[in-house]
Amino acid sequence: MRPLLLNNPFFKPILYGFATVSLFLFGWKTKGGMPDIKKFILVAAPHSTNWDFVFFLLIIFKFQIPVHWMGKKSMFIWPFKGLLERLGGISIDRSRKGNLVAAMVETFDRTDRLIITIAPSGTRKKVTQWKTGFYQIACQANIPIVCGFVDYRQKTGGIGPVIFPTGDMDTDMHAMQTFYKDKSGKYADANPA
Repeated sequence: MRPLLLNNPFFKPILYGFATVSLFLFGWKTKGGMPDIKKFILVAAPHSTNWDFVFFLLIIFKFQIPVHWMGKKSMFIWPFKGLLERLGGISIDRSRKGNLVAAMVETFDRTDRLIITIAPSGTRKKVTQWKTGFYQIACQANIPIVCGFVDYRQKTGGIGPVIFPTGDMDTDMHAMQTFYKDKSGKYADANPA
């Protein structure tokens, strides 16, 4: 993984200022803050439009969270590839079969500090339930899940509760989805809560 711009002492205040001003101009407020945890999965939900990515990135810059995120390989093309990687992007080739969960667990095991953000819906299209890969990674790597959110109805985004996976996926997913129940995506019917 390439060094993050957010960890660069020159760019860090620039990204913070840019995010703060941009969110203000869009009329958005933030809640919560960066948890004092070295390794975790940061859930990005709800996810119903590409604008979610923009607002979530601005929130990450404002909270100065040194996060990595996974994106479709087709996003990582010249001339944007280098910038997206320096903003935390990890290119994922969805056409190749493999064990992404095992690879991510190994990545967490190899590092002292790592935050990966994942949209559990896996798509901007309407889904009836979240994909569970993020939960499997958290359980196998023995790391918590932090609930990040955007709420278009309230024009608010931020960081919510920390969930420590118990291994009882139904109970843990219910706790997360209860938190997201009153959070509205731009297209409110695109994802379950």
